[in-house]
Amino acid sequence: MKKRQSVLSSILITTALVLAACSSTGDASETESSKNDSSESQTIVIGAQASDVQIWEYIARSDAAKEAGVTLEVEEVNGGPQLNTATVEGEVDVNAFQSWAYLNSFNEESGSDLTAFATTYLEPMGIYTDKFDAIKDVSEGSVVAIADNPSNASRGLLLLEAAGLITLPDDFDALGTTSDIIENPKNLIFVEIDDTTGPRVLQDVDLVLIGNTVALEGELNVLEDSIFHEEINDETKNNVNILVTQKANAANEDVLKLGELYHDEEVQEYIEEQFDGTKVPVKKDISYLED
Repeated sequence: MKKRQSVLSSILITTALVLAACSSTGDASETESSKNDSSESQTIVIGAQASDVQIWEYIARSDAAKEAGVTLEVEEVNGGPQLNTATVEGEVDVNAFQSWAYLNSFNEESGSDLTAFATTYLEPMGIYTDKFDAIKDVSEGSVVAIADNPSNASRGLLLLEAAGLITLPDDFDALGTTSDIIENPKNLIFVEIDDTTGPRVLQDVDLVLIGNTVALEGELNVLEDSIFHEEINDETKNNVNILVTQKANAANEDVLKLGELYHDEEVQEYIEEQFDGTKVPVKKDISYLED
């Protein structure tokens, strides 16, 4: 009887040890799993519109994003003010659509403090026409279609000045208008349009100022189809596109990785191929735009 009890006790002890070991292993697995979950980066929601949606969907699937440990969710939001408002309200974490000038204009008008943390590209604005072969051919009294929003209107006027068609004051800024023109030797006549309609009004006016996003949608290549377009220099740096977030997120490590992801070699090759070189990469520190 005692011998049986001894054997039974031995079995019970062995069973208890096995159960304890299993429990310990399970706890360890759960702990390790918990560690893995906590180490995974949070999903960053990036808001974009038009061709930028395509670009960021590609980046979200890229090997570069996986290697950086960044998980991206791309939200399409149509309209610049709507995209910025969605960012202010935290509906998206980052937005990718606007120029430095546009951001400054939005912040000034809305009282917001959205912050740019990376540069991406310059999409050259171009002067398009069905009437003339070159800038020198532009005739007296030509009608020019210009954007009805402040940032693109001022940008268009600076482009006309660069082309030698008008003269603007030295202090002309991102909120400047046609009333600021100090010399207009060809007596150009300006009409305001919704700048998303640019390609559709080409036959109705003599010149149209069209941003590249809209030009691409109208199957126009700014490098080939415009008679004059922006180049990357200090005069156009306000038109460089940027990544924007809330001020509180501007130091977030995962958010900051997005600038590097945009300029990844694989990503740049894709953008070059898809957009025929019309999204000219600009990889500069934000301080370049602030100077």
